Order: sequence, then structure tokens, then C-alpha cells
Amino acid sequence: MEPVRVFLCVLAVFVSLLSDRFVVLAAFSQSLDSDFTFTLPPGRKECFYQTMKKDASLEIEYQVLDGAGLDVDFYIASPSGQVLFSDYRKSDGVHTVETEDGDYMFCFDNTFSSVSEKIIFFELILDNMDTEDPNDWKEYVHGTDMLDMKLEDIMDTINNVKARLGKSVQIQTVLRAFEARDRNLQESNFDRVNFWSVINLIVMMLVSAVQVYLVRSLFEDKRKMRT
Repeated sequence: MEPVRVFLCVLAVFVSLLSDRFVVLAAFSQSLDSDFTFTLPPGRKECFYQTMKKDASLEIEYQVLDGAGLDVDFYIASPSGQVLFSDYRKSDGVHTVETEDGDYMFCFDNTFSSVSEKIIFFELILDNMDTEDPNDWKEYVHGTDMLDMKLEDIMDTINNVKARLGKSVQIQTVLRAFEARDRNLQESNFDRVNFWSVINLIVMMLVSAVQVYLVRSLFEDKRKMRT
């Protein structure tokens, strides 16, 4: 029984070390990507704010999914109020800003349209927003000589997997937005084709009726027969 107890003790220590390590590694897996879809009424402007840190990066990508013209005005302003980027009547766009401390404002403007509302999708990607020292995890690691593995290699592998998964999620989100916009455009075209097809059918029936009436009127004998 003694060897079994020794084996169980060693196994417990091994599991404890791994659990401590993966708890620390999990702290670095927080996602800083987010996406939103909202409806912008006609004649309205909607603004959003994002708090950023110095030497970080803010990337925003937007698309107009539905609405007449599939266009919108867009601009980004710094914490000091300076306009960094602006787009006029565009259906999509991508902008990246190297940030400083403060709140960044980005606005979607539909005031040029008095009738049509717009459905807008946008995605925010925030980089270098970590507040923890990347080397802080070393304080929680004990007894690394007991294992034949390097924590740095595990960290690099997990970070690579996380980055690739995040990129895959981002691409899939953008593709879904493109798909939604294309589907809305196809449905709009389908309704438009059906409407004008019905109009053409009605016009053709009216023209046919008028032609039949005119042809029959040419062969009618309007002379009155006397008895």
C-alpha cells in the first residue's frame, strides 16, 4: 500500500501544479473583440464611445446591411474632439487608430435621408489593452523543476491558438454581415422585379384590350338598314 500512497501524493502535486498554471493562463484569454447591429432611423445620428489607453490600438469595421442606397456617413473623433477619419455616403469601411488615454467617439449619420432607415453592423477590435504585466504569472509558478515541460512553450501555444481562434471568429462575423447584406439586397431586388412584372402585365392586358376594341371597330357596319 505504501507505493500506492506515494503515487497518489505525487499525482495530487502534479494536478495541483497544472491547475495553478492553467488558472493563470486563463486570465490572459479574455476577448477584446465585440460586434453590434442596430437600426439607424431616418434623419438621425447615433454616436458610440470607447475608452482607450495610451499606445493601444482601436480597429473598427462597419457595414450597412439594409436600407435604401446602403450608405451612411461615418466619422471617428479623438478625446480632444479632433476628427480622425470620416466617410461620406459609404456602404462599408475599416479604420485603425493608435490611441491615447481617453474616450473615442464614432458616429453614424443618416440625417441626409428623410425616409429610409438603415440597419448597420460594426465590429470593434481592441489591441494592447492588457493592464497586467505579462511576467506576473511567474510569481504563481512553484516547483517547475518537478516537471519536464516548459511553461513558456505552453503559454506561446495557447496564445497562438487564441489568436487564430479570434481571427477565425472575426472573419466568420464579417462574412455573416456580408451574407446578411447580400440577402437583403436580393430580397429587395426580388420584390422590385415582382412589382414591375405585375405592372407590365397589367399594361400589356390593357394594350391588348384596346387593340381588340380598335380592330373590331374597323369591321363594324355602322350603316342603318332601312326596311
